[in-house]
Amino acid sequence: MEVLILIIILAFVFDFINGFHDSANSIATIVSTRVLTPFQAVVWAAFFNFIAYWISEFKVADTVAKTVKPDAITLYVILAGLIAAIIWNLLTWYWGIPSSSSHTLIGGFAGAAIAHYGFNVVNFEKVSKTLIFIFAAPLLGAFISYTISIIMLWVFKNGNPFKLDGWFKRLQLVSSAAFSIGHGGNDAQKVMGIISAALLVYIHQNGLEGNNIPEWMNVIEKVGKDGKMTIAHIPHWVVIGCYTAIAMGTMMGGWRIVKTMGTKITKMTPFEGVAAESAGAMTLFMTEKLGIPVSTTHTITGSIIGVGLTKRISAVKWGVTISLLWAWILTIPISGLMGAAFYELFHLLGLE
Repeated sequence: MEVLILIIILAFVFDFINGFHDSANSIATIVSTRVLTPFQAVVWAAFFNFIAYWISEFKVADTVAKTVKPDAITLYVILAGLIAAIIWNLLTWYWGIPSSSSHTLIGGFAGAAIAHYGFNVVNFEKVSKTLIFIFAAPLLGAFISYTISIIMLWVFKNGNPFKLDGWFKRLQLVSSAAFSIGHGGNDAQKVMGIISAALLVYIHQNGLEGNNIPEWMNVIEKVGKDGKMTIAHIPHWVVIGCYTAIAMGTMMGGWRIVKTMGTKITKMTPFEGVAAESAGAMTLFMTEKLGIPVSTTHTITGSIIGVGLTKRISAVKWGVTISLLWAWILTIPISGLMGAAFYELFHLLGLE
């Protein structure tokens, strides 16, 4: 029970770190365009992170929980993965690299599981979707933001620039709110999935069934349309705790990454901010519906690149973009190796 409680605490800690690490995704454009002050922006984003609680499903949580086969993992596997994810997130935040918290968590979890059981434990059907969207999410965000930008440029080509700038500043409040809802709905669910996996492992290992399962840990599964087990119910304290943690983390801000996202990729105006955030929100809502745990970092970066391309190719600072791409590619293997290392440490200490 002590290990389970420790996992739950660290999961909320990770969710909090995810909030301030990825808050840049929600607020970078609205801060760089000076629509809101940094403090106003994080309060705005945190509020809409929490709003996601009432409109999200649990498809992403189910995908993360089933990253590895539930009957072949232990609580120490989950603990090792969480510790690895927390450390990598803190390092990338310190270095100002907008890496993916989602991929960090999945990489650490999978790496620890592989160290425990071998490659057969990985649910490649679930993981393949995540790997594909490392590249698909930013490309989709770029395509949608480019398209939105072209449409708006055509619609408002005869408008008064001064008046239009004022309207786009107002619209950016809406687009950033929509992106924050997508951020909260997608990212908080990943931690729900980890906690759900831990609860299911504990229930399985202790042979709990039916009325013997305490209400506070009762994760309910059902047979989906494809004949596979999916999560149908997560205890309310897990859901509320995850959304609260990510919202509080967002309140802390992530100013190092805000600088990278808001100024180093391309110069942003309210017009471009609306296009980028709208595209990012659309991508997140769509992938959440499909149960794919995409990176909000990758999504908004691609969207920012898309609006930059409407001006000219050289408007995008490709040197910075290539550096980000390397960080994205390396996140899963590095966090996976760290997860495996922590699991081996637990094994050497005789804990597992």
